[in-house]
Formats: sequence, structure tokens, C-alpha cells
Amino acid sequence: MNEVTHILDAIGQGDPRAAAQLLPLVYDELRRLAAAQMAHEKPGQTLDATALVHEAYLRLVGDQQFDNRRHFFAAAAEAMRRILVENARRKRSLKRGGDRQRLDLNPEQPVEVERSMPLLALDEALDRLEARDPDKAQLVKLRYFAGMTIEQAAEALAISVTTANRWWSYARAWLHEEIRGGEDLSVP
Repeated sequence: MNEVTHILDAIGQGDPRAAAQLLPLVYDELRRLAAAQMAHEKPGQTLDATALVHEAYLRLVGDQQFDNRRHFFAAAAEAMRRILVENARRKRSLKRGGDRQRLDLNPEQPVEVERSMPLLALDEALDRLEARDPDKAQLVKLRYFAGMTIEQAAEALAISVTTANRWWSYARAWLHEEIRGGEDLSVP
């Protein structure tokens, strides 16, 4: 077992010092995950990668137990996704001017209206996929929200790369069909 798994076990057993020991070990990787997720967001977000890491970490080290490092990072990616979705819903609410488009004005260029962020549509479609096929939905979360390569996601799900490629092709096609005309869901 690696050091992260030992600390996760200690957190699960109620060691109050373990959470403080965990953050320095996983911070860089969580920051990378958050940066990958923020890359999909529109510019001008009030939430940055550092704030996303901190919010996700606070949600994770509560009373959840993790089997291993892989389980922890999958949960971290899911927590980050939920935070971004909650943030998008909050911004979309009428109370916060959700029916208005934010425009950066430049007197030398004409104004262009951007398409709205597809995150909420993706989240709703992903929930429907999860109800239908949880394994493929988990693969999408690892690829799209955690920024994992197909090989890393296959390892995290304990499946072959061939199976992961097949599931990824199916899930992308299914999500595109659900969202219909939404923005490209490709992962860099």
C-alpha cells in the first residue's frame, strides 16, 4: 500500500491528524484535476482551480471512506463536477441574472454573443446515462471531468483499454445524441 492509501485508512478510522497529512500528498494531483476541469469552463469564472480543489477537499474528508488512492481521486473528480454544476445552476438562476449574457466590451471590436455553457446539459445527460449504464457514465466522468487518458481511466475502472475505447465511443455517441447539437465533448 502506498502512503496515500495508508492515510486514507487512518482517516476512515477517525484519526484527526490524518486529513492534515493527506492534503500535501495529493494537492498537486488535485490541482491538476481542477485545472483540467476549469479548462472546459468559460473565461471569467468566479471559481478558480485552487478554490475548486479546496471546496472538493472539504467535501471529501468529511465522513467518506475510500478503498484506495484510485477511489479517492475518482471521488475527487465527482466532487469537482458537482461543485461546477452547482455553480453553473446558481449563475443561471433568475435571481442572479441568469437570463442575461455577460459581455466583455471592447470598443474596437463588434460584440459577439457566445453560446451558453453546455455543462448543465452534459450533467443532465450524464445522469440519464448513469441510470442506464453506470460503468460508461463513470468512464465519461474520469475522462471528461478528471482529464484522464483512456489508459488511466481503464486502469481506474479495472477494465482493458480495448473495452474502455469501446465504452468511450458508445458513451460519447450516446451523449451527443442526448444533447443534440451541443458543443463537442472531446477530451484534449
